[in-house]
Amino acid sequence: MNIANSAELLASLKRAGYLKSERDLLWWPNSGTFEVVVGALLTQQTKWERVEASLENLKKKKLFSLDEIAGASVAHLSELIKPSGFYNTKAARLKQLCLHIKEDFSNFETFQEEVDRDWLLGQKGIGMESADSILCYACFRPVMVVDSYTNRLLGALGYTLDNYMAIQEWLHEGIEENMDVVTAFYGGDVSLNYVYARFHGKIVEFAKEYIKGQKVDIAVLDVD
Repeated sequence: MNIANSAELLASLKRAGYLKSERDLLWWPNSGTFEVVVGALLTQQTKWERVEASLENLKKKKLFSLDEIAGASVAHLSELIKPSGFYNTKAARLKQLCLHIKEDFSNFETFQEEVDRDWLLGQKGIGMESADSILCYACFRPVMVVDSYTNRLLGALGYTLDNYMAIQEWLHEGIEENMDVVTAFYGGDVSLNYVYARFHGKIVEFAKEYIKGQKVDIAVLDVD
């Protein structure tokens, strides 16, 4: 079969056995917590395993809350997040982001409820993928994260979409127009946030096994 829309892609990934990990209901570790904000910034241009090492360093030094990071020196943060690479830049941006969250929202809980995409994109070092990761996994918003894996997978399936927003629109449209199908293979009503969060996780897990550079092996998917 050909993949006609994103609901069919989701179903194909699900039939192929994804998600394989169950580290969190929404796939991203510790979803709904401030840790997601930190991880979304640190994971830029590096592997998640290195981010985990940085997160563990921050936890050990008790520099893991919004207030603690906002009050830390950039030099100290840089040393702790060194495994993530670009640590001086990331430390400065992380501290600045925390200060801005405190200034505009006072605390993380208010940030979760009130932040929007425009605010996030106005922060230094936060691009569309990082912003949507925060909205989806920290704030439980119905937003699908688009990454380079998604772009390469869709290209291998014959889709040529010009930019991040075009890809995201295709992903959203297929799911939202076929929610009856989506709920059927989930076995009941599910939120869009739940679907998008796990859909992104399925793509990432598939990609780590079957995407090597620009080579995409789609044989495991039921695609003609």
